[in-house]
Amino acid sequence: MAIRKPRRKSNRQLWIMLALIVVIVAVIALLPSGNEADREENEIEATTLVKAGDVAPNFTVEMFDGSTVSLAELRGKVVLLNFWATWCPPCREELTHVQKEIIDRFAGRPFVFLPVSRGESRADVAAFREKTGYEFPMGLDSTRTVYDRFASNYIPRNFLIDAKGRVVTATVGFDNLEFEELIQTIEATLEKAE
Repeated sequence: MAIRKPRRKSNRQLWIMLALIVVIVAVIALLPSGNEADREENEIEATTLVKAGDVAPNFTVEMFDGSTVSLAELRGKVVLLNFWATWCPPCREELTHVQKEIIDRFAGRPFVFLPVSRGESRADVAAFREKTGYEFPMGLDSTRTVYDRFASNYIPRNFLIDAKGRVVTATVGFDNLEFEELIQTIEATLEKAE
Protein backbone atom coordinates (compact mmCIF):
# COMPACT_ATOMS: atom_id res chain seq x y z
CA MET A 1 0.00 0.00 0.00
CA ALA A 2 1.51 3.27 -1.13
CA ILE A 3 1.26 6.46 0.87
CA ARG A 4 0.64 9.54 -1.24
CA LYS A 5 1.05 12.22 1.45
CA PRO A 6 4.78 12.71 0.94
CA ARG A 7 4.15 13.40 -2.73
CA ARG A 8 1.63 16.15 -1.89
CA LYS A 9 4.08 17.60 0.56
CA SER A 10 6.80 17.71 -2.08
CA ASN A 11 4.38 19.41 -4.50
CA ARG A 12 3.55 21.97 -1.84
CA GLN A 13 7.26 22.55 -1.18
CA LEU A 14 7.86 22.92 -4.89
CA TRP A 15 5.15 25.59 -5.18
CA ILE A 16 6.52 27.45 -2.16
CA MET A 17 10.02 27.36 -3.64
CA LEU A 18 8.71 28.60 -7.00
CA ALA A 19 6.83 31.42 -5.28
CA LEU A 20 9.98 32.42 -3.38
CA ILE A 21 12.00 32.41 -6.59
CA VAL A 22 9.41 34.62 -8.29
CA VAL A 23 9.49 37.06 -5.35
CA ILE A 24 13.29 37.18 -5.34
CA VAL A 25 13.45 37.76 -9.10
CA ALA A 26 10.83 40.52 -8.82
CA VAL A 27 12.76 42.24 -6.03
CA ILE A 28 16.01 42.07 -7.99
CA ALA A 29 14.28 43.46 -11.08
CA LEU A 30 12.91 46.41 -9.09
CA LEU A 31 16.26 47.35 -7.57
CA PRO A 32 18.05 50.11 -9.45
CA SER A 33 20.93 48.68 -11.37
CA GLY A 34 24.36 50.19 -11.33
CA ASN A 35 23.72 51.26 -14.91
CA GLU A 36 20.61 53.24 -13.89
CA ALA A 37 22.50 54.99 -11.08
CA ASP A 38 25.37 55.74 -13.45
CA ARG A 39 22.94 57.04 -16.07
CA GLU A 40 21.27 59.36 -13.54
CA GLU A 41 24.64 60.65 -12.36
CA ASN A 42 25.68 61.25 -15.98
CA GLU A 43 22.41 63.11 -16.67
CA ILE A 44 22.93 65.33 -13.62
CA GLU A 45 26.52 65.98 -14.65
CA ALA A 46 25.44 66.86 -18.20
CA THR A 47 22.84 69.32 -16.93
CA THR A 48 25.23 71.05 -14.54
CA LEU A 49 26.67 73.99 -16.47
CA VAL A 50 28.76 75.46 -13.63
CA LYS A 51 30.98 73.10 -11.69
CA ALA A 52 33.29 73.22 -8.68
CA GLY A 53 36.32 75.37 -9.50
CA ASP A 54 34.48 77.50 -12.08
CA VAL A 55 33.94 81.21 -11.62
CA ALA A 56 30.22 81.64 -10.96
CA PRO A 57 28.54 83.65 -13.71
CA ASN A 58 27.30 87.04 -12.58
CA PHE A 59 23.56 87.64 -12.46
CA THR A 60 21.03 90.03 -11.04
CA VAL A 61 17.89 88.62 -9.49
CA GLU A 62 14.73 90.39 -8.37
CA MET A 63 13.98 89.62 -4.75
CA PHE A 64 10.52 88.94 -3.35
CA ASP A 65 10.51 92.34 -1.61
CA GLY A 66 11.10 94.14 -4.95
CA SER A 67 14.80 94.88 -4.46
CA THR A 68 17.51 93.35 -6.65
CA VAL A 69 20.69 91.49 -5.77
CA SER A 70 23.63 90.79 -8.05
CA LEU A 71 26.26 88.18 -7.41
CA ALA A 72 28.96 90.78 -8.11
CA GLU A 73 27.79 92.92 -5.18
CA LEU A 74 28.10 89.90 -2.88
CA ARG A 75 31.81 89.45 -3.70
CA GLY A 76 33.75 89.13 -0.46
CA LYS A 77 31.02 86.97 1.07
CA VAL A 78 30.41 83.24 0.88
CA VAL A 79 27.13 82.68 -0.98
CA LEU A 80 24.93 79.61 -0.98
CA LEU A 81 22.86 79.94 -4.15
CA ASN A 82 19.85 77.62 -3.88
CA PHE A 83 17.46 76.93 -6.77
CA TRP A 84 14.08 75.56 -5.72
CA ALA A 85 10.36 75.52 -6.58
CA THR A 86 7.16 75.44 -4.52
CA TRP A 87 5.92 72.24 -6.22
CA CYS A 88 9.15 70.30 -5.58
CA PRO A 89 8.96 67.97 -2.50
CA PRO A 90 12.76 67.72 -1.95
CA CYS A 91 13.00 71.52 -2.27
CA ARG A 92 10.30 72.02 0.35
CA GLU A 93 12.02 69.50 2.64
CA GLU A 94 15.36 71.27 2.26
CA LEU A 95 13.82 74.67 3.00
CA THR A 96 12.47 73.40 6.34
CA HIS A 97 16.09 73.07 7.53
CA VAL A 98 17.43 76.36 6.20
CA GLN A 99 16.44 78.87 8.90
CA LYS A 100 17.93 77.03 11.86
CA GLU A 101 20.74 75.05 10.25
CA ILE A 102 22.04 77.63 7.78
CA ILE A 103 20.71 81.17 8.25
CA ASP A 104 20.83 81.22 12.06
CA ARG A 105 24.02 79.17 12.26
CA PHE A 106 26.02 81.53 10.02
CA ALA A 107 24.40 84.81 11.12
CA GLY A 108 26.89 87.62 11.71
CA ARG A 109 29.47 86.07 9.39
CA PRO A 110 30.27 87.04 5.79
CA PHE A 111 27.67 84.64 4.43
CA VAL A 112 24.52 84.98 2.32
CA PHE A 113 21.87 82.34 1.73
CA LEU A 114 20.27 83.20 -1.61
CA PRO A 115 17.31 80.97 -2.49
CA VAL A 116 15.99 81.59 -6.00
CA SER A 117 12.62 80.25 -7.07
CA ARG A 118 12.99 78.67 -10.50
CA GLY A 119 10.30 79.34 -13.09
CA GLU A 120 7.54 80.49 -10.76
CA SER A 121 5.45 83.63 -10.49
CA ARG A 122 5.54 86.08 -7.63
CA ALA A 123 1.97 84.97 -6.75
CA ASP A 124 3.07 81.32 -6.41
CA VAL A 125 5.98 82.29 -4.17
CA ALA A 126 3.75 84.67 -2.14
CA ALA A 127 1.22 81.89 -1.50
CA PHE A 128 4.04 79.52 -0.52
CA ARG A 129 5.56 82.07 1.87
CA GLU A 130 2.18 82.72 3.46
CA LYS A 131 1.50 79.00 3.88
CA THR A 132 4.94 78.19 5.32
CA GLY A 133 5.60 81.39 7.26
CA TYR A 134 9.05 81.79 5.69
CA GLU A 135 10.31 85.35 6.00
CA PHE A 136 13.89 85.01 4.75
CA PRO A 137 14.71 86.76 1.46
CA MET A 138 13.91 84.87 -1.73
CA GLY A 139 14.79 85.62 -5.33
CA LEU A 140 12.33 85.29 -8.20
CA ASP A 141 13.47 83.74 -11.48
CA SER A 142 10.18 83.25 -13.31
CA THR A 143 11.88 83.16 -16.74
CA ARG A 144 14.74 80.91 -15.54
CA THR A 145 17.28 83.48 -16.69
CA VAL A 146 19.47 82.94 -13.62
CA TYR A 147 18.94 79.20 -13.36
CA ASP A 148 19.80 78.61 -17.02
CA ARG A 149 23.27 80.08 -16.43
CA PHE A 150 23.99 77.39 -13.87
CA ALA A 151 22.03 74.30 -14.97
CA SER A 152 19.49 73.01 -17.46
CA ASN A 153 17.54 70.55 -15.29
CA TYR A 154 16.96 69.22 -11.75
CA ILE A 155 16.19 70.95 -8.47
CA PRO A 156 16.89 71.55 -5.71
CA ARG A 157 20.37 72.66 -6.63
CA ASN A 158 22.92 74.37 -4.43
CA PHE A 159 26.01 76.20 -5.59
CA LEU A 160 28.37 77.23 -2.81
CA ILE A 161 30.37 80.23 -4.02
CA ASP A 162 33.44 81.45 -2.15
CA ALA A 163 34.35 85.07 -1.36
CA LYS A 164 36.32 85.33 -4.62
CA GLY A 165 33.37 84.18 -6.75
CA ARG A 166 34.46 80.59 -7.41
CA VAL A 167 32.13 77.63 -7.03
CA VAL A 168 33.32 75.43 -4.17
CA THR A 169 30.72 72.70 -4.57
CA ALA A 170 27.51 72.04 -6.46
CA THR A 171 24.84 69.66 -5.17
CA VAL A 172 21.60 68.28 -6.59
CA GLY A 173 18.64 66.94 -4.64
CA PHE A 174 18.24 66.72 -0.91
CA ASP A 175 19.18 64.16 1.68
CA ASN A 176 20.21 64.70 5.27
CA LEU A 177 23.77 63.42 4.90
CA GLU A 178 24.51 65.57 1.86
CA PHE A 179 22.94 68.58 3.60
CA GLU A 180 25.16 68.04 6.64
CA GLU A 181 28.21 67.80 4.35
CA LEU A 182 27.14 71.06 2.69
CA ILE A 183 26.98 72.78 6.10
CA GLN A 184 30.50 71.54 6.89
CA THR A 185 31.73 72.83 3.52
CA ILE A 186 30.15 76.24 4.21
CA GLU A 187 31.95 76.33 7.56
CA ALA A 188 35.31 75.43 5.99
CA THR A 189 34.81 77.98 3.21
CA LEU A 190 33.95 80.70 5.73
CA GLU A 191 37.06 79.90 7.78
CA LYS A 192 39.20 80.51 4.68
CA ALA A 193 37.39 83.79 3.97
CA GLU A 194 37.60 85.23 7.50
